[in-house]
Amino acid sequence: MEHITIEQVRIHIGDIALPGDLTLPEAASGLVLFAHGSGSSRYSVRSRGVAATLNRVGLGTLLFDLLAPDEDAGRSKRFDIALLGERLKAATVTVAHLTRDRHLRLGYFAASMGAAAAIRAAAEPPPRMRIDAVVARGGRVDLAGHEALRQLQSPTLMIVGEADPVVLKLNARATAWMQCEKRLEVIPGATHLFEQPGALEQVGELAGKWFCQHFAAAGGNL
Repeated sequence: MEHITIEQVRIHIGDIALPGDLTLPEAASGLVLFAHGSGSSRYSVRSRGVAATLNRVGLGTLLFDLLAPDEDAGRSKRFDIALLGERLKAATVTVAHLTRDRHLRLGYFAASMGAAAAIRAAAEPPPRMRIDAVVARGGRVDLAGHEALRQLQSPTLMIVGEADPVVLKLNARATAWMQCEKRLEVIPGATHLFEQPGALEQVGELAGKWFCQHFAAAGGNL
């Protein structure tokens, strides 16, 4: 079995230190940063389930809290897409040395409100960095705004449950603004939280294939 390193990290933003869990297979081809939805955290069972699937196919993962505990206690910052996008970019910069040293490609996996933040961050990544693939699960990608959707160049996979009609409609509408490679996958019978048997496993499998495909297509030069 391939050796996997698990490490606790801190993302420093001014006076704030956001905790994160970094999992990295020895021969990882890429690193996927997770952006969770409002009211969730790095301990999300759904996010950890998907992360475990990605780890099994040789991808590293970073699950971290987008907000400090006192910030998460209120509602205003949970829905501040610009703030959440900047936090995701700060986490991306934190792992920059690791991606350079290990020649890792970068991706974002996001859920719900975090999807809008991921689109924003990928559309305008930190200097000299590139996000090679994005996956959104039940994501409000529409909230990223028209400008970010048009500017986005990262291949983007949107996974939505068939029984989540509002988000499905919003995702379909957002694809019209996206000029990058994009795909909308619908999981039969699944609701917004993908709680149906096998639904979350399908999300993990689709995400793993998308990341592996586009990390490989991006080549070996960072």
